[in-house]
Amino acid sequence: MISFYGRTDVGRRRPLNEDAIFSGDNLFIVCDGMGGHKAGEVASQLAIDVIAGFVARSGEDSEITWPYGFHRSVSFDGNRLLTAIKLANRAVFRKGGSSDEYTSMGTTVAAMIVSRNRAQMTYAHVGDSRIYLMRGGTILQLTRDDSWANLSWEPGDPEDTSRASMKHVLTKAVGAREDVDFAVADQELTAGDVVLLCSDGLTNMLEDRRILEIALAHGGDLEAASAALVAAANAAGGRDNISAILVRHTV
Repeated sequence: MISFYGRTDVGRRRPLNEDAIFSGDNLFIVCDGMGGHKAGEVASQLAIDVIAGFVARSGEDSEITWPYGFHRSVSFDGNRLLTAIKLANRAVFRKGGSSDEYTSMGTTVAAMIVSRNRAQMTYAHVGDSRIYLMRGGTILQLTRDDSWANLSWEPGDPEDTSRASMKHVLTKAVGAREDVDFAVADQELTAGDVVLLCSDGLTNMLEDRRILEIALAHGGDLEAASAALVAAANAAGGRDNISAILVRHTV
């Protein structure tokens, strides 16, 4: 079984909230839109709608069509996420070409399906929205930001200040190109695990260890923990929209 809570906040600097989140039916999504004059807001919500729609249909219809093929090396839920995000990419890309006001629109995606039949989650991401696993008093970043700063970085490498200016320059975004490549992965879950999906409005304001401290301080109260995370990011400057979904595996 799982419990969850998600929230999104405009932050202290931006006039609009271009993040969008989805929590329900064992599917969790965070999208951080980009583009001028509300285009980011449109992109993030469109991606949410397309991803949630396909995941729902693929869970109900055994005869559903897989427009990008069904990959035997990937789990069933992995194929659902792979297809859903590619469909979202196509939808956002086409929307971006439909009007001058939507030119250059795009969005990040961090998405996860929690299995109903086993203690496992399946996840995927595009861009710099992240997914973390908190287990046994530790925090592990499961995703790797698609940014120029990360092109030559490997886990465990020391911080390089020369890459700092490239941290926010994305190498991938949903809707930026006609197609997008990304990986999907499965992760076993144990009782007490907490998964965090979030936008960079949280991670640019708070270090990983601070995120863990806040989550641990509120135990199993995910609503209070998510509120505290958003409040802490705002207290640190709130330079961007802030979104966080916490999912706890209880059995």
